[in-house]
Amino acid sequence: MTIADEIERLYQLKASGAITEEEFAQAKQRVLAGALPAAPGSVEASTREWATFLHLSQLLGFVLPLAGLVAPLLIWQLKKDELPALDAHGKVVMNWVLSELIYLIGAALLVLVVVGVPLLLALLVLAVVFPIIGGVKANAGELWRYPLSIDFLK
Repeated sequence: MTIADEIERLYQLKASGAITEEEFAQAKQRVLAGALPAAPGSVEASTREWATFLHLSQLLGFVLPLAGLVAPLLIWQLKKDELPALDAHGKVVMNWVLSELIYLIGAALLVLVVVGVPLLLALLVLAVVFPIIGGVKANAGELWRYPLSIDFLK
């Protein structure tokens, strides 16, 4: 799909009322900046897909203990050679997971002085929100560095 084809598609969506004028302008800017959708089956499409899985796999920790650590680590290590762009996503995710563990230990210790309870609640919210935002951004082809993440892996 060429840039002209993508802009034409966006124009048709705007004309049909599926997107607003503002959404059209933003999407047009992304297309003109070179952010065309990846062709299905391409390396970029596979990278986006696996990067999305990588970010969202952290949520498995809510289902199985330690799965939120093991699943992203496995995805990253098994796919980083095949999809080189996935390596950056893996480092971002693992930096957040390690940072999250440190924050969890600190907040758990602070429970003794009551301050830790709201910190644990905030950490719980961030543990859900950050992977979702990271997954959405990865699906769009962007690398999103989690705020509050300590850079252990560079």
